[in-house]
Amino acid sequence: MSSVPQRVLASNQYLLNKASAHFRRTLSVIVAIAMLCVPVEARAKPKVLSVVMHSDLRVIDPIYTTAYITRDHGYMVYDTLLATDSHLKIRPQMADWTVSDDGLTYTFKLRDGLKWHDGLPVTADDCVASLKRWGARDGMGQKLMDFTASLEATDARTITLKLKEPYAFVLDSIGKPSSLVPFMMPKRLAETSPDKPIPEQIGSGPFKFVSAEFQPGVKAVYVKNPDYVPRSEPPDWTSGGKVVKVDRIEWITMPDPQTALNALAAGDIDLVERPPWDMLPILENDPRLVVHTLDAAGFQTIGRMNFLYPPFNNVKLRRAAMLALRQKDVLDGLVGNPKYYKLCGAVFGCDTPLATDVGSETLVRGNGMAQAKKLLAESGYDGTPVVIMAPGDVLTVKAQPIVAAQLLREAGFKVDVQATDWQTLVTRRNSQKPPKEGGWNMFFTNLTGRDVANPISHYQINAKGRNGGWFGWPEDSNIEELRDAFARAKSLEEQKEIATEIQARVYDQVIYIPLGQWTIPAVWRKEISGILDGPATPIFWNVEKSD
Repeated sequence: MSSVPQRVLASNQYLLNKASAHFRRTLSVIVAIAMLCVPVEARAKPKVLSVVMHSDLRVIDPIYTTAYITRDHGYMVYDTLLATDSHLKIRPQMADWTVSDDGLTYTFKLRDGLKWHDGLPVTADDCVASLKRWGARDGMGQKLMDFTASLEATDARTITLKLKEPYAFVLDSIGKPSSLVPFMMPKRLAETSPDKPIPEQIGSGPFKFVSAEFQPGVKAVYVKNPDYVPRSEPPDWTSGGKVVKVDRIEWITMPDPQTALNALAAGDIDLVERPPWDMLPILENDPRLVVHTLDAAGFQTIGRMNFLYPPFNNVKLRRAAMLALRQKDVLDGLVGNPKYYKLCGAVFGCDTPLATDVGSETLVRGNGMAQAKKLLAESGYDGTPVVIMAPGDVLTVKAQPIVAAQLLREAGFKVDVQATDWQTLVTRRNSQKPPKEGGWNMFFTNLTGRDVANPISHYQINAKGRNGGWFGWPEDSNIEELRDAFARAKSLEEQKEIATEIQARVYDQVIYIPLGQWTIPAVWRKEISGILDGPATPIFWNVEKSD
């Protein structure tokens, strides 16, 4: 067979190479044009923030429960009419406001660009319904409604609140930063009974809740709300511009703190809200991490009794139980390091304008055990067990019931410690059934310093009983009269006098048991920046994640 001339082969190869080069150039142009048609955000790698919060999220209606994990969820999904800055000043958020010369009429005007996550516009009717639902549930909201003559939408963007008499806490109530936060919801959701959870999560906030990916006990997922229009002011605490700088946030459930810290070290987790106190020295020396306390006011840890059933429907037995408890024992078990805790019997927080030691001396000194035993013997205690709910999955509430049970047994109480998880406790504490039928006698929790700052915001001292009181349902007309007097007080000195009277009554009737104050820093990787201080919770707008 004759061979093909070499020059023909070379010519054909040249043509093939030229055609191939032309094809590659054409393909590059096509790809470039196609890429121009793809939105920038679709081309860029999504920014995903993975965090471990202080608790698993199960209850997702932020008006139905005061649980702080649900409040934190609320800040992701919902927005507020007003907000609080780092100087505790009330600022506009969804609305600006004016006040009439006589102080009786507050007018709130919704700003432009507000949409619900389903695309519908936010209206004044929605906000009025939201305020009324919150006002039926929250202690500060209840007090505001007591002073309210009318609350209505006077046009699509205007909310008008008229008072029966001047009330100094209108703006502080609507702009309060912690539980229960008056989050705004569509009217159809806000008309849900306050005693029942809402059926879906539709807000107007900076993130959208991804209900299809919600796995209680595993993770909760939020994505950036592209329709959210932030305010123009710089972000400051819960106020200012809520500018979202990541595409997706995943709250990953990791009940074991060491597992969470291992994931943080490996880069699988970006932030841990509450690391164990005993690990802080190691974390602080890790150059890859930032360790920072988000709210210097910290928390007050407390014990709460059920007033409806024996043994704590008897004030003498409540006093005996309180006398048996020692703040230092509880704080040593909970925190361990005195750098992060403080013995404090001030109902409204130590180092605050309303702080006083009245009634707290024995509890703080921890020298009441002999009195507790004597009072228990005199009271005729019949051995009714004290059912204590003891969650084992949340660092900041697992030690208190164990320490308390030991001290109560030492005093002579029979104690039944029932192991549970925090979200089950949050649900079970709603029950007003007897302990033998799934109810309870005692549990422990923590309150932010902002929540206990005064008699109006402090929901532990709400003494309305079954008719609007907090879990445990104490009923005390004396305290309610004093709270009304505080609301009408004209000066700080008058407020201090009334607050001292309230504290004395709280200790006398053992409305609840203050067990000291503590702080805890959060920890995050240095690739994360822009985390704002806030009311004891990470705020996820303004947060950036570098590659």
